[in-house]
Amino acid sequence: MRLKTCHFARASYARRIYTAASAFRVYKPLTIVYILVMASSQAVGILGSIQQLSTIRFNRKGEVCMQEKKKKAPIVKVMSFNIAHGLGMDGRVDLERTAEVIEDSCANIIALQEVDRYFSDRSSFMDQVGWLSERLGMYAAYGPNINIAPQDSRRSNHQYGNVILSKSPIIFSENHLLTQVYCPFGNNEQRGMLETVIEIEGSYVSVFNTHLALKEDELATSVDEMLMIFKNSHFPKIIAGDFNAAPSSIHMQKLHHRVKDVFLKMKRGDSYTYPSPYVSSVSGEVFQPATRIDYIFADHYVEVIQVATIKTAVSDHLPIVADMILTNVKVNDKVRAAKVHITV
Repeated sequence: MRLKTCHFARASYARRIYTAASAFRVYKPLTIVYILVMASSQAVGILGSIQQLSTIRFNRKGEVCMQEKKKKAPIVKVMSFNIAHGLGMDGRVDLERTAEVIEDSCANIIALQEVDRYFSDRSSFMDQVGWLSERLGMYAAYGPNINIAPQDSRRSNHQYGNVILSKSPIIFSENHLLTQVYCPFGNNEQRGMLETVIEIEGSYVSVFNTHLALKEDELATSVDEMLMIFKNSHFPKIIAGDFNAAPSSIHMQKLHHRVKDVFLKMKRGDSYTYPSPYVSSVSGEVFQPATRIDYIFADHYVEVIQVATIKTAVSDHLPIVADMILTNVKVNDKVRAAKVHITV
């Protein structure tokens, strides 16, 4: 009985081996595919682990240092535009035309000069700052360089100056009145420079907007004062405005030593901005841009991608734009923010 049992066991074992071998022959292709897939998955996992290990840093004790993901540098499009309170080359004041030019540019930071706020009947005592801010859906900071109290104390002051509009929050602003150099003839208009700090995707950038004098002595003084103001700025800097001086001016050359002219950087120094091209339907007089007095400057933290002038006749100046990347900008830098009294 024991021999029969043993023989039965061997026969049963042999049948199991035969059945397994037959199954392998039938499913051999699928088995090989499965083995290859599993091997590939393990290989990918191993390579991924090796790649992760290659990016891990260790301190002197051999402990793993926490790694922060690199933040993509913010890209901004900046415009500078002397809007002449909306007065076009055709002699009509139409702020909607101005807004359309700004809107079509797709700029997200705009520096405007010659903007009225309840100033006079030339702009219908309109609050152009508030109107543009609402029309374009942007934050606004205003630097009135002329600020006249009205005869009727119930009315707002008559103001005229510079505006910075931004798609991103403006978290700090200050208007710096520049020193006047009086002249017995000519324009003795008060000039200024508006300073703002804008938060863009968790980073901060200082944006300045100015409209300088035509007088040489005052222009020299203003440039010196501007450079002193720049020293107190703790963020990457962008400066825009109507400087009323050609690139060859010694005053502009002085600025070039501290900040870069983005148009010269892109070899577009021949992009003239004044006057705007126009043919008068009354006199037949033809106007063409003959000089460059409108600028955008930036420091070494800002990389310029491209620049352009926008052809339009809605002002006597052409608007200029620059696409830029804010490189090497610290993210959520509360220390530097505190230095300019900003609450983050």
